[in-house]
Amino acid sequence: MNLRDFLSTLEKDNELIRIKKEVSTNYEIASIMYSLNEKPVIFENVKGFDFQIFSGITSNRDVIAKGLGTTKDKLLFKLVNALRNPNPPKMVDEAPCQEVIIKNPDLDKLPLLIHLPGDGGRYATATVATIKDPDTGRNVSYHRLMQIGKNRCTARLIKKRQTRTTYDKIEEDLEMAVCIGNSVAVMVAASLGPPPGVDEFPIANALDTTPMVKCITKDLEVPAYSEFVLEGRLTKEIDREGPFVDLTETRDFERQEPVFVIDCITHKKDAIYQTLLPGKMEHKILMGMPKEPTIYNEVSKVVNCKNVLVTMGGGSWLHGVVQIEKKHPDDGKKAIEAAFNGHKSMKHVVIVDENVDIYNPNAIEWAIATRFQGDKDLIIKPNQPGSSLDPSGKHETGKKTLTTKVGVDATIPTHVDKSKYEVVRYEKVDIDDYLR
Repeated sequence: MNLRDFLSTLEKDNELIRIKKEVSTNYEIASIMYSLNEKPVIFENVKGFDFQIFSGITSNRDVIAKGLGTTKDKLLFKLVNALRNPNPPKMVDEAPCQEVIIKNPDLDKLPLLIHLPGDGGRYATATVATIKDPDTGRNVSYHRLMQIGKNRCTARLIKKRQTRTTYDKIEEDLEMAVCIGNSVAVMVAASLGPPPGVDEFPIANALDTTPMVKCITKDLEVPAYSEFVLEGRLTKEIDREGPFVDLTETRDFERQEPVFVIDCITHKKDAIYQTLLPGKMEHKILMGMPKEPTIYNEVSKVVNCKNVLVTMGGGSWLHGVVQIEKKHPDDGKKAIEAAFNGHKSMKHVVIVDENVDIYNPNAIEWAIATRFQGDKDLIIKPNQPGSSLDPSGKHETGKKTLTTKVGVDATIPTHVDKSKYEVVRYEKVDIDDYLR
């Protein structure tokens, strides 16, 4: 369902909070979001701005599943199906996101937040960005924006990711449109990170109907029901970006990043601005959960994959657990290699059997304790391309972060008495029969 319908559904189901008191974009809204445990919320009275703010529609798997018309236990497989069966979206001539057109934009009129003391500036965070690569076509992803002027931001572009790769190989400005205020389908699809040449908008349309419209000033297409669209250019000028809190809840250091110049802003007449809390649940889930289907697809090429979880303990980015049906002695090690291919920023992965609950950290630790031997079941891969989010990685300016990747095969060995590895089960009795 589109964003407005989803917000209405959440409100009808008493899952949406409305804050009517006047609140400030300087720290206060972020603190309220945190205090609400990032539940879906609308701030109706934002001090100094004409626009309301909303947040929290991707803050847990149940809410995301509802937004995609499914349930939490079927969510992974809905994402896998959309990745495997993208559906090109319908183009429309008129769209709600272009009801208001501003060709002399002023970012000071948008309620960008300052989240924490020490932030580099006012930031836009729920930012679905689209570009076109001359060789591979359209790409959709997230790039945080730090305001540095009336119509200027610095955009965080990660090395080796598609937007940065396209930006680095062309000599002129790179057109980019940033959509703020989107459906769950668009937000999740933009997080998936499929291979170059795979367009995320057809994936969004496979998750839920997502009509598109041509931008006013750029040769780009955007979801017709976005609340705001910032049409602009990534220039060859660079400027300061950061510091800013990232996935690991540590402060990402100040960098020199491309300047994004905004030439036009379009929005709905009654547009609602969207934000999310950096480093917390909504940020983590949007980063980590969409990597689960890509891991699942890669692991499924070599073994029978049953389930995947990118864990919160690893910042919802660096650690994963993969559940397989083990049939051959080397299935666990095959799954490790495939899992790293499915999520190239992952640092540590644990492979477990079908009878291990991947959502229970104690069960994962138990599997390692009882089914893993370091001299036989450990894979160590030094000097691998890693994530810039890992403070312990090797960081050099202008180069990809390097890390040591580790895979743990915590599956039951083949050709053994498997009864030794099974958890015993006591019988539950009705205790009331013994207390009468």
